[in-house]
Amino acid sequence: MSQNEHIQQSYLASLERHQALFETMANYHEECLRLLEACHSTLAKGGKVIWFGNGGSAADAQHLAAEFVVRYKLERGPLASIALTTDTSILTAHSNDYHFDTVFERQVQALCKSEDLVIGLTTSGTSANINLALTAANEIGANTVALTGRDGGEVKNIAKLPIIIKNDETARIQEAHMFIGHWLCEAVDMLVAEQQ
Repeated sequence: MSQNEHIQQSYLASLERHQALFETMANYHEECLRLLEACHSTLAKGGKVIWFGNGGSAADAQHLAAEFVVRYKLERGPLASIALTTDTSILTAHSNDYHFDTVFERQVQALCKSEDLVIGLTTSGTSANINLALTAANEIGANTVALTGRDGGEVKNIAKLPIIIKNDETARIQEAHMFIGHWLCEAVDMLVAEQQ
C-alpha cells in the first residue's frame, strides 16, 4: 500500500469512527437538557459558568468560556463564564509551590460561589485535578457537571451531573464534548435572547 493510500484509508477510518459516535449522541439528550437547565438557572440567578480541563480539554474549556462571554450566534449581552486554564501565572505558581493535582481546586476555592455552575472536562474521568476541583465545588454548594468518557472513571461519583460519552477513543470523546458545548451555547443564546 502506498503512503497516499494509507493516508486515505486512515481518513476514511477516522470518519467512520466519528460517524459511529455521532449516531449515539441522541442517547445523551436527557443529560444535555439537564445541563441546559443548570446553565440557564445559574446565569439567571447571577452565577457564572466555570470550565476547566487538561490538554485538549483545556482548550475546549477556553473555547466554550469564550463563546459565553463574547457570543455564539445571536447578538446578546455577555454571559458570565471563565476557564481556569488561562492564567499562566496562577497555573505555574501553584504547580511549582504546591502540586498540579490541586491547581484547579485552589482556583475553585478562590473564585467559586454557591450559585455557580462548575464544569470539568476529562475524557478518562480519572484526572486528579479535575476530581479535586469538582469535590471542592460540591463543598461550596455549587452545581457540578463532568463531561467525561469511557466508563466515567471516579468523576461519575463526584459530579452531580456526569455526562459519560461511552467511547474509548480520546479524540472521539472530545468531539462529542464540543458538540454538546456548541449545542449548549446555541440553546442558551436562544433562552437569553427571549428574555432581552
